[in-house]
Amino acid sequence: MFERILTATDMLNACNAVVVNALEIAKQNQGRLFVMHVLEPSYFHECGGSLESVKHFMTGEETAASQEYKEVVKTELDKKCAGALKTYGNYDIKIAYGKPSIEIRRWARKLGADLIVLGPHARKEEERELIGLPIGNTVEDVIMHVTSPVMIVNRLIPKERLDFKKIIVGVDFSKSCEYAVQFATKLAKRFSSKLYLLHILAAPETEREIKEKIVKFCKMPEGIEYEYSIWEGMLPHSEILKYANEKGIDLIVMGSHTRESGERWYVGSAVEQVSAKSLCPVAVVTHPDALLKMES
Repeated sequence: MFERILTATDMLNACNAVVVNALEIAKQNQGRLFVMHVLEPSYFHECGGSLESVKHFMTGEETAASQEYKEVVKTELDKKCAGALKTYGNYDIKIAYGKPSIEIRRWARKLGADLIVLGPHARKEEERELIGLPIGNTVEDVIMHVTSPVMIVNRLIPKERLDFKKIIVGVDFSKSCEYAVQFATKLAKRFSSKLYLLHILAAPETEREIKEKIVKFCKMPEGIEYEYSIWEGMLPHSEILKYANEKGIDLIVMGSHTRESGERWYVGSAVEQVSAKSLCPVAVVTHPDALLKMES
């Protein structure tokens, strides 16, 4: 199902949880794993554009982002993750230079990635500052601009929980939610999972009306185990997290894009909050191409 999985890490002193989780998903799908590290410019010239200079990961001193240095970084990352990666073998390490979100997007297209696995904060600076978002700017930008599903993982998940036997879909009747339901349905077929279709009732509609609306919207096929749930609450992210914990959910699937005036898109607040706080992975689906990749 997932034949080409892309993950990214800014850590060179250890193999972080995101890489390990992405590796386990690659193993389950017998897919190829691409581990990416982006060298960020440390200096921008006054006349515009960056000089290809970075801070050396060992000394902290300015150094040229040469091909030789990239090979040093690649070797270091390969060494730190050797215990996890070498036993699998079907992986490749990519070292890029530039802005992380742009490079992740570029390489996702170049590699034809059908799944991107990221942590909620792709940079240490974002973890410290949070930049006003529960998820970092890098992850937000990737979600907004790629057509592949993006899976956000903020902790090491036991590999037996990565078979996604229990999948919840947050149903809000948006277009991206329609793609999320179809994505989750395909996963359920692949892993023989049970789907939990949850709607958070905030508007003054009756439960019966909403139930009929969910059934019509989700169109569950035969052969899939599922259940519908309707909860009341003014904070959808809080109710989704509570429901996921009560049911022992392995994966949360959500649609993402919310329209703002001026036709600008931004990641919805429920996705931000759930992705940052969830105990299980969160898959964000924004585009129908995610479904085409799964079918191909």
